[in-house]
Amino acid sequence: MILVLRMRSYNTRAVSSKRTIAAMNNIQLEHMQHGEKRASFPLCFLVHDLEGPENIGSVFRIADAMGVEEVILTGGSAVPPHRKIRKTSRSTEKTVPYVVEVDPLRVIGLLKAEGYVIISLEITSSSIDIRNLDIPVGAKVCLVLGSENVGVSQDLLDVSDHTVHIPMYGANSSMNVAMACAIASFTLVGLYSTFAEHA
Repeated sequence: MILVLRMRSYNTRAVSSKRTIAAMNNIQLEHMQHGEKRASFPLCFLVHDLEGPENIGSVFRIADAMGVEEVILTGGSAVPPHRKIRKTSRSTEKTVPYVVEVDPLRVIGLLKAEGYVIISLEITSSSIDIRNLDIPVGAKVCLVLGSENVGVSQDLLDVSDHTVHIPMYGANSSMNVAMACAIASFTLVGLYSTFAEHA
C-alpha cells in the first residue's frame, strides 16, 4: 500500500512579508527613546542594615524606575558615595532623594506622624500575601526592607502597620532583597494606578 502524504502548501513569500511587518512593529528602543511619562508616588523605602553596596545600588535603581519619592538608609546600611553602589544603581543615587539616619524607630515615628502606613516586607507568622494588601486610597506608604541575613528586625516588625510577603513556589523560602523590593514596589505602584482608575 502506498501512502500519499499531502503537504500543506504555504505562500512563503506572504508569510515572510507578514513576519517582516510584525518585526518592524516590535523594535527594541534605545534608552533615550523610552516614551513613558515620569511619575512620582507617595512611596518611600526604609532600608535597615542592608550592608551590601550592590543591593543598595539595586534599591536606588528600583526606586528610580518605580517613581519612589525617597530612600531612607538606616543602621548599618551601605551609603553613597560608593563605587559599587554607583555601578549597580547606574548613578540613580544622584537623582533619587535619600537620607541617612542611624535610628530607624525614630524615622518611623516621624513618618507615622505624617500619616504614612508602615509596611514591612518579611515572612512572619502573621504576614499576608502582598496581593491581598488593603490600604486606604492614596495612602502614603513606607516599605521597610531588612538585611540580607536576618531580614526585618523584630523591633521594626512590632511598629509596622502591615507585614507582607511575596508567595514563593520553589524549594527556597526567600529571595534576594533587591528582587523582593522590585516585586513589592511594582505591586504597590499598581495599587496607586488602580486608585487613579477608580477615582
